[in-house]
Amino acid sequence: MAGVDVEAFRGWLAGHGDDMVADLVAYAEQETPSDDSALLAAGLAQIEGWVTERLGAPGSRVLHESGEHGDVLVLDYEGAGERSLTLLAHYDTVWSAGTLADWPVRIDGDRLTGPGVFDMKAGLVQAVWAVRALRAAGVDHPPLRLLLNGDEEIGSPFSRPLIEKASADAAAVLVFEAAAGGAVKTARKGVGLWDVHVRGVESHAGLDPAAGASAIDELARLVRTLHDATDLEAGTSVNVGVVRGGTRVNVVAGRAEAGVDVRVRTAAEQARIDAVVAGLRAHDRRAEVTTTGGWNRPVMERSEGIAAVYALARAAAAQLGVDLAETAVGGASDGNFAAALGRPVLDGLGAVGAGAHARHEHVSIEGMIERAAVAAGVLAAFAG
Repeated sequence: MAGVDVEAFRGWLAGHGDDMVADLVAYAEQETPSDDSALLAAGLAQIEGWVTERLGAPGSRVLHESGEHGDVLVLDYEGAGERSLTLLAHYDTVWSAGTLADWPVRIDGDRLTGPGVFDMKAGLVQAVWAVRALRAAGVDHPPLRLLLNGDEEIGSPFSRPLIEKASADAAAVLVFEAAAGGAVKTARKGVGLWDVHVRGVESHAGLDPAAGASAIDELARLVRTLHDATDLEAGTSVNVGVVRGGTRVNVVAGRAEAGVDVRVRTAAEQARIDAVVAGLRAHDRRAEVTTTGGWNRPVMERSEGIAAVYALARAAAAQLGVDLAETAVGGASDGNFAAALGRPVLDGLGAVGAGAHARHEHVSIEGMIERAAVAAGVLAAFAG
């Protein structure tokens, strides 16, 4: 971090704190729920206009139209050096249309609250203002590729290959998801989602129970097998969160199904769970078990490359008198996709606050200024 004055970045950003807040308020007041394509399109149009106003026209613009979910916009900005940094930010939120009617954006001292401000609208505002801080100081930044994703909260089904393409040749990938208790995220668990389907044989539960093969009985055995695969010491949790089955209490159940959520910390555990799911079998040979689903996001393990980018961020924060912590979290993000490609990823560069997906969702305004300065320091370190 030699030669980079992060404190100067913070001072400039503090002088523009009101503008940063105004940008976040305007962004948060545009609802962008993951399940409303019209609002997502309107939100992305607003975001693109704002980014262009703040950073100028990009050297390249590509809009990928989803048709079903939120579109993906990729903006490339020129900079110093040959290798670009990829900046990831999603603009969709978990909050349904109309949420603002009874939960408007509010500011109370250092606290700004509203739907989506923590996860993760403040992060994009910070990223844009980090670039502005560098330019105002006459400090180079590397070529930047900003990817705006509209389906992250539903697992990035459309955007995943676009994220992978945008990240494949990046010097590093910075993810402006919210911090975790102030810490950046250098490891994330992989997430697997499966549905287990059991087909049994129906019969009258009183007159001829032996003629039936209960799908519910089979599923109950499979739930036990799945839950027994949990290994919390290894960082693996298996949760059967939804169970359905049967038709009437006096009918031996002919069908049953379960929804399963799996979180793993390592690729080895991911392989072990694959074997567990592949090995699910019916106890009664008259019943049949099938599974659908798979790994929604791969594991993001802390690599040497990830550690190196974290070291840059920690050095930048140290200039501000902040001991920037790192952490591993159970949730996943689009950073998991980039990490699986072997790219150095630093996640959690976004808001300082709390309450993701909750009604107390909020960010610290001073935290926005501080973390934008840290991000500026990291960007500057990759220039040239």
